Amino acid sequence: MNKQLLIGCGSLKNKRLSLDGTKEWEDLTTLDYNPDHRPDVVWNLMEFPLPFKDNSFDEVHAYEVLEHTGTQGDYKFFFAQFSEFWRILKPDGHMLVTCPSRYSAWAWGDPSHTRVLQQEHLIFLSQAEYDKQIGQTAMSDFRSIYKADFKTMWVQEDENALMFITKAIKL
Repeated sequence: MNKQLLIGCGSLKNKRLSLDGTKEWEDLTTLDYNPDHRPDVVWNLMEFPLPFKDNSFDEVHAYEVLEHTGTQGDYKFFFAQFSEFWRILKPDGHMLVTCPSRYSAWAWGDPSHTRVLQQEHLIFLSQAEYDKQIGQTAMSDFRSIYKADFKTMWVQEDENALMFITKAIKL
């Protein structure tokens, strides 16, 4: 049975992305900062460490929430946040994400959005990409502050949404 975490769940708790097409949650834990939504865990996603043990979840789902955390260009927060997701994922666990596309009016139209994620950000989550690109391209090297490792498994972007699934690489 997959242990799953839905962060920033709000009042909507439907499963939007799946690895195998299932629309039902298995062993679900919900997290939100607003207790009115009745999550299992009340927590501010801007605070680290997240209140879970290492290797706790097979899947972490984040639907329309990451754009509300951090600020554009705050690379330290970006890497700290994804390092936390990596920490709480089991080896080969998956992160499933939806957020507004950079082309969407909602990306910056919503006054509570503090950053826009785009698929190019995913390159910086992969240690293999650093090995391949540093010294060959203009890619910045963040390996001194980022030790986690994700492999991008699937990405889809259109004028409304960016959706992606990554896998936690842990040796």
